[in-house]
Amino acid sequence: MIPQETDTKAANTSSKTWHGWRENLTLVAIALLLAVLIRTFVAEPRYIPSDSMVPTLYEGDRLVVEKISYHFQPPATGDIVVFQAPEELQKRGYPKDQAFIKRVIATPGEIIKVAGGKVYLNGQLLPEDYIAEPANQPFPPVQVPPDELFVMGDNRNDSNDSRYWGFLPRQNIIGRAVFRFWPLHRIGFI
Repeated sequence: MIPQETDTKAANTSSKTWHGWRENLTLVAIALLLAVLIRTFVAEPRYIPSDSMVPTLYEGDRLVVEKISYHFQPPATGDIVVFQAPEELQKRGYPKDQAFIKRVIATPGEIIKVAGGKVYLNGQLLPEDYIAEPANQPFPPVQVPPDELFVMGDNRNDSNDSRYWGFLPRQNIIGRAVFRFWPLHRIGFI
């Protein structure tokens, strides 16, 4: 009788071990699924690869980009958006999936112009306490077409932006930069 009792204990131990592994694997699978869903539809981390947004964002900063708000409201002047390369940039050799980050300066129907190093929106001087330095080139007045945006980097004289490649189609927007989580001494909302 003792051998049969030993076999039953071994079977129970094996069953409990497998049950524990199955629970752990299920939890890992659920966590991975949630991570993919959140990254695809809610928010994702991004890395800043250049100085085009200095002094607001520096090369190497890491951000959270939220992807939900623009489904309910349009981008607004001053928002910092992450977007895929528009067609004109693709013609210049940038891959379609390369992400860029710029500040929204004008929205559909608005008129933008740069003169004397200052940006004018609908004929009014745009207050910009976030730029590195004034733009060193003028830009003639243009009206932003429907479903497009005019974007510029905060580091105006070192930014590949709408002044050079045209308007940003709204459909190219990945999301809005909302929070810097690295470096730690600059952590906070943007």
